[in-house]
Amino acid sequence: MIRIANVSGFYGDRISAMREMLDGGPVDVITGDYLAELTMLILGRQKMADPSAGYARTFLKQAKECLADALERGVKIVVNAGGLNPAGLADAVRALGFPARVAHVEGDDLLPRAAELGLHGALTANAYLGGWGIASCLNAGADVVVTGRVTDASLVVGAAAAHHGWTPTDYDALAGATVAGHVIECGTQATGGNYAFFTEIPGAEHLGFPIAEVEADGSSVITKHPGAGGAVTVETVTAQLLYEIQGARYLGPDVTTHFDTIALTPDGPDRVRISGVQGSPPPPTVKVCVNTLDGFRNSATFVLTGLDIDAKAALVRRQLPGEDITWTLARTDREDADTEETASALLHATVRTPDPARAKAFSRAAVELALASYPGFTLTAPPSDGTPVGVYRPEYVPHTDVPHIAVHPDGTRTTIPWPPTPPVSAPSEHHQTAPTAPWGDGPAPVYSAPAGGEGVTGRLWTEGGEGRAGVDGGVRVAASGGTRRLPIGVVVGARSGDKGGDANLGVWVRDPNAYPWLVRELTVGRLKELLPEAGDVERDELPNLHALNFVLKGLLGQGVAASTRFDPQAKGLGEWFRSRHVDIPEELL
Repeated sequence: MIRIANVSGFYGDRISAMREMLDGGPVDVITGDYLAELTMLILGRQKMADPSAGYARTFLKQAKECLADALERGVKIVVNAGGLNPAGLADAVRALGFPARVAHVEGDDLLPRAAELGLHGALTANAYLGGWGIASCLNAGADVVVTGRVTDASLVVGAAAAHHGWTPTDYDALAGATVAGHVIECGTQATGGNYAFFTEIPGAEHLGFPIAEVEADGSSVITKHPGAGGAVTVETVTAQLLYEIQGARYLGPDVTTHFDTIALTPDGPDRVRISGVQGSPPPPTVKVCVNTLDGFRNSATFVLTGLDIDAKAALVRRQLPGEDITWTLARTDREDADTEETASALLHATVRTPDPARAKAFSRAAVELALASYPGFTLTAPPSDGTPVGVYRPEYVPHTDVPHIAVHPDGTRTTIPWPPTPPVSAPSEHHQTAPTAPWGDGPAPVYSAPAGGEGVTGRLWTEGGEGRAGVDGGVRVAASGGTRRLPIGVVVGARSGDKGGDANLGVWVRDPNAYPWLVRELTVGRLKELLPEAGDVERDELPNLHALNFVLKGLLGQGVAASTRFDPQAKGLGEWFRSRHVDIPEELL
């Protein structure tokens, strides 16, 4: 067994986490995830201004404070903080002066070949590498491994593969490690952070970071250091498993992981065992994170107070015309309010334009209304001159087009072969779409369920799939007995997030006996009734987790950096869903 800890879920996470993990108890490997699609854009703009930049500098501060103790205790460190410049970060770690053997992984940066690969307009273009370069570096004696864009879970996969001596065709073990990596990659979200039932979490004021104890067969136990804040329960792990996934089949460069085979069981206080995970070969294409610049944006928020809210909003719209402006009126006001704030609504205006002068002129036009618009005119803050808009898009290239190179502590460069993949009919334009079956959106194979399960199909539901075919014929079935109209969050947990321009919404029932009701009640059509802003929706059943996963296609437009939504990363989508009222069978309450 190898104990793999996480100390970072994003660039900007708690600096002291590495120190807390080292001092809290024994671990073998410390991992840290610093990269997101938006982070790659930020690092890309930094690197444009300074070619020596492009990595997460906060990791250097953590290394300066903790590397000596990690070396003394034999703790390895594996992070993707290298961003767009893993070699530069590796050199910076060496420059700290510690006797550490530092290695790095490269090959993910496809920007120099973007035109050749059809990745047009790219500011950054980074392929998602797997864990075998990390494993190679660790097997070569590295104390610190710095990577660029590897998949978040591959930090754990690489460390576990090196420790247990796995091969690229040990699919079930790799899938198990991928699941463990997915659980701990977002740090304290596995110990109660952003958790639907947060009032039940002890020590929520300062949550501890998670640890995955990974066994030789890929099974694992998720836990935390004794005394650290938070909790590790089947539900906190379930919530994280549902975070930012797109279906029952989790495609990665190391393995295709079948989330509909995951079994979770309690294993003692703050310990949850993950077992039964099945894997299959990875797809023959590699996902590429492409960021582009797409014009400029600016925004202003007008405060509308008291009477005639709609008329005041209409006046501002007439005074600031333009088809390039998106308007959103948030009716946060209430009648006969006893405070000025609760008597006020917010009118948000966002301009998107290819012309930086237009973005700047928007600010002046908004400010010039100060004495010439509705009564009580005020803005929440003065508008800026506007900012560039970054747009993320996923692309796909054959893995033969992507080098995967481990640079060992002694400078030796080793090319990592890609895992074998079965033949597949690739799309006509390989960089435009993901491949079709067996990795696409068709019906998945049938797997045997773990003890206590009812069988798993992994069936994908799209708009029009209004129920369980052969069970209720597409019609929602009323439960026997009475019902009570209550927020669905009384019996259902949720976790949501962004996947480029799509939003992910995972929901689970607290009582497994409620799962058949959830499957019948929460069809695609019903979800769209509860969340009217949803457009195209896909649904997956995950019976082992008593959960459903929804992907709301295009809800976030061009993604977080370009989205004009109130919640551009869909972080609050799950809580909005939980607040909606439905008829819940009394027997489930």
